[in-house]
Order: sequence, then structure tokens, then C-alpha cells
Amino acid sequence: MDPIILTTDRLRLRSFVPEDVDAVYAICQDPAIQRWTVVPSPYKREDAELFVLRLVPDGWRDDAEYVFAAEPVEGGPLLASVGLFNRGQGAWEVGYWMAKEQRGSGYMTESVRALAHWAFTGLGCTRLIWRAEVGNTASRAVAERAGFVLEGVQRAGLANKGTLRDAWVGALLPSDFGLPSPLPYLPAPERPAEAV
Repeated sequence: MDPIILTTDRLRLRSFVPEDVDAVYAICQDPAIQRWTVVPSPYKREDAELFVLRLVPDGWRDDAEYVFAAEPVEGGPLLASVGLFNRGQGAWEVGYWMAKEQRGSGYMTESVRALAHWAFTGLGCTRLIWRAEVGNTASRAVAERAGFVLEGVQRAGLANKGTLRDAWVGALLPSDFGLPSPLPYLPAPERPAEAV
């Protein structure tokens, strides 16, 4: 798939380019990003090069993941990374990190909502999943502001740096955005029928 550019009132989401390596390296020095995401720790320049020059383009080419760089719509510094990861059967998972100096601006929520809309309208996504390690309250706040419905805790739901960790999980459906689903959805009845 050719690179896609998504825009919001304040942001442009575009594919990463080689010129982003230095910014990715600098942003990912943040201890919070290293603690709560799966980026390597310590984060080396080679890690930024691998991410920008190989992992991102390979994901696009293989239709396995679409990772976008977020920047101000009028141009400016790299603000964040936000991506979709194919989980099969029409489900995609969202993941993100943001430069420490930009947190609290609403940029991440804006990015996630734009990406979710594209997932539903451009990829035929039937269910968009969000997961974060229990305790990552910043990620949870973004997900909830973006409209994700918290569904519970998955025991040993995430592997991070060689350790399984419990994860909050939530989901967005096309109907949460007022969009049709590619497949019909039949929610569980409020009172389940008797088991046989």
C-alpha cells in the first residue's frame, strides 16, 4: 500500500522518513517510554535506525502494521508515533508514544481518533483493540478520551522486556464512530439464556 497521509485540525500523520531517526532517538530516551512501551531499554541510535528505516517500511509493505509519525499540520518537530497492528480477522491494535514535552496537549487523543477513523473506513477494521500494562494511566486516559470502552484486565496479557505483565484491554467498534461495520454485530443479550 502506498503511504497514506492523515490530517486533523492540528496534526499531520505521515510515514516515517530517514530524517526522523534523530528525533525518534531523542524522544525514546524518555524513561517513561522505555518503561511502558516495548521499545528497547537502553534505547540506542541503532534502535531508532532499525525502527525508521526497516520496521516501519516493512510493516507497510507486508500489510502487517501501519505506523505514522505525528507532526504539526503546518510543519514542525516530530511529536509522536501512532500505529495500527494487524491482529487478524478484521481486528487491529493501536499503539503509541509521545514526546514528553507534548503530553497534555490532546495531540495523542487526536492522533488515535484519526487513525481509528482510517482503520474503520480504509482498512475494513471490525474491532480496534487498545492494550496497556496495568498502571500505565497516561495511555489509559488517551484511550478513554478517544472513545475506547475498557473491557477488563488480561492476566499476562503483554510481554515487555522478557516479562509477562497484566494488561488493561479496551476496544472501539465502527459503530462507536457512527460508521457501519463490515460484518453484522450481534451483542450478547443483557440476560444470558440458560445454559444447556
